[in-house]
Amino acid sequence: MFIKLTKSGSRQYLQLVEAFRDNLGRPKQRTVATLGRLDLLGDSLQSMRDGLTRLLGEHESTDINADPCNGMPEFESSRALGDLWALNSIWKQLGLDELRQTLRQHTRHKIDIEALLRLMVLNRLCDADTKLGLLRWVQTVSLPESDLKAVSHQHLLRTMDALIEHQSVVEDAVAAAVRPMVNAELSVVFYDMTTIRASGLSEQDDDVRKYGMSKEGGIARQFMLGLVQTAEGIPLYHEVFNGNTAEVGTLKDSLQKVMARFPIQRVIAVADRGLLSLGNLEELQGMTTPGGQPLEFILAVPGRRYHEFVELLEPINSQAAATSTPTTTPTNETPELVDEAQWQGLRLVVAHNPYRANEQNQARDQQIAALETQAAQWVGKLDGQDGGQRSRGRSLSDGGVRARFYHAVSEAHLRRIIKVDLKSELFTYDIDEKALALARAMDGKLLLVTNVKDLRPEDVVARYKSLADIERGFKVLKSDIEIGPVHHRLPNRIRAHAMICFIALVIQRVMRAKLKAQPVKDVVSPDRALSILRRIQTHRVVLNGSKPISGISTINPEQLAILESLGVKKPTHTTRYINL
Repeated sequence: MFIKLTKSGSRQYLQLVEAFRDNLGRPKQRTVATLGRLDLLGDSLQSMRDGLTRLLGEHESTDINADPCNGMPEFESSRALGDLWALNSIWKQLGLDELRQTLRQHTRHKIDIEALLRLMVLNRLCDADTKLGLLRWVQTVSLPESDLKAVSHQHLLRTMDALIEHQSVVEDAVAAAVRPMVNAELSVVFYDMTTIRASGLSEQDDDVRKYGMSKEGGIARQFMLGLVQTAEGIPLYHEVFNGNTAEVGTLKDSLQKVMARFPIQRVIAVADRGLLSLGNLEELQGMTTPGGQPLEFILAVPGRRYHEFVELLEPINSQAAATSTPTTTPTNETPELVDEAQWQGLRLVVAHNPYRANEQNQARDQQIAALETQAAQWVGKLDGQDGGQRSRGRSLSDGGVRARFYHAVSEAHLRRIIKVDLKSELFTYDIDEKALALARAMDGKLLLVTNVKDLRPEDVVARYKSLADIERGFKVLKSDIEIGPVHHRLPNRIRAHAMICFIALVIQRVMRAKLKAQPVKDVVSPDRALSILRRIQTHRVVLNGSKPISGISTINPEQLAILESLGVKKPTHTTRYINL
């Protein structure tokens, strides 16, 4: 039965109506009683409502002051759910939720380390902040499928300590998560290092924060992070080094740990210029995979060593000279020239980019011309002073001009070409034409040393250029995940922070792979996908002091497409979540 309002002319009547079906199953309605004219019922409506409330066993307060809203609904602040729901599902897809049981067997902590680790990793991807900032962030989100009762700063720090205490257990779990994505027959792995700035002035025992040359330029207090990833962009391994560690000594140990953790039959290691040394080459040539196969590698030759290969570069320089004409300027579409030679029993693959060579050549010539113009102005002023001519400004001296010019040449990295005579009493310099010709011969060159026998020179170059993806990984770590600057002072806390950020990078790259396999229009990155999913929110409302009603906002087609691309089911009204 239900209440129905009917009209007769200008008057309205309240009726009690029953819905039923006739013998043929057709829906019908019949009027049980007419309660009267609506304008004449007055307080009778309130009396009927109160009677029904008592009959149903519900009690309503008659004290107006007891309900500050005076019958108005109370709305709580909405909380983000969609991005956390997707990331939590990927966490489970990778099997990282099994860490809960594993860590319980290895630790005596009463706190849920896996849940707190998951919380810190998800925070890095959703709204990266400090550990204290995380406590503020958690008050704005709904945590899906979580049993946490409370989160404190000490809980987070204890979790970080437990990560290092049981580092091998966590690393094995992460390795197991990415192992299905690694080709067991052939894997091209990329290795590179970056610097992460660290704050603070205190010194600790075994401190990893050291002053060193930063990748961003200048001297900074920092630690170094080595990263190994596959050609598909999936991170495999990371390690924290002291901030003043030389890169050349880190490659062998990192590769050995990767090969021990992943049963790969054939490994081709690709590394950047800072990792090539004669000692490195000897060590790498002596390494083998778990299957007994020799380790293969592709290493870039540092620019400071290009002068050692002058004779080997003559054929490709002749080829470049033969293909260029004075009337045409190379463009970005001009094909790259690739050649090969032998060096110390290894393949030396040389790539020449005419467009890049022309850019470098023009930039250098402009710098030299500007320095020569400045030098001519200073020489003219010195000559005028010697002749008794007066000019505005302070007087110059040969020693002062020599020091200023030498500094300008050093800043332009042209000391090998512009030779300033530092011993002469008079200001003099010379252009070393032989050094200038050598520099021009090296413009646009990429030199790679490899022992891979079955790859064409063009394929070797292509493999190396894929190393740029690891640089994008470092960019994600430093921008989206915000690994630095690090405010922890204890070395193990810094290592734990790096591990949390590494796991976040693994999940981010898995998301990227899924979105690439099943693209969604206008969703070009995991960060964009998470920002769209973040608009799926939980809501809570209280009506007239009754039991709160909770719900999830409507999921639009774009959000649904992202969830399908990620292989994640959409949250429903039965989804379990908590608000801390």
